[in-house]
Amino acid sequence: MNSLPGEIIDQVWYIIDNNLQGMFQLNEMIGFNLTNQKNHLTFEFLQQDNVVASFDTPFPYAESFPEALWVYDDGSSQIILLPNEQM
Repeated sequence: MNSLPGEIIDQVWYIIDNNLQGMFQLNEMIGFNLTNQKNHLTFEFLQQDNVVASFDTPFPYAESFPEALWVYDDGSSQIILLPNEQM
């Protein structure tokens, strides 16, 4: 995936490692909406298609960002996908 800058991809892993693990039961597929909150990027963590937590970032929001992304993590492989991408 190359539609997000590296620092934003790093932010996804930071949120998972520091905000989600231990707080939520995580499946192998983790979903996020990417939203514009006061011109900054916010990640909305999804479980069963419901937003259960939001994480504001200092990064400016760009219209070129995808509306959503998925993270696949089976303990040995980790990848970030857009919803229309296949593994």
